[in-house]
Amino acid sequence: MAVPKKKTSQARRDKRRSSTWKLKTPSLVKCPNPNCGALIRPHHVCPECGMYDGKVIVTVNKD
Repeated sequence: MAVPKKKTSQARRDKRRSSTWKLKTPSLVKCPNPNCGALIRPHHVCPECGMYDGKVIVTVNKD
């Protein structure tokens, strides 16, 4: 049975693992409302105008 001859250092171990756990940036799309056009996450309600799928879902206060 194979046994490691030396202990793997924490730096070497962490360098090997660093590329596997990188987070990806979320994709953004333009709001389909022609008056808004804000960047939003896909399949989410727009925080600027409150619309989703062409319908007003949330009323947004403009303060």
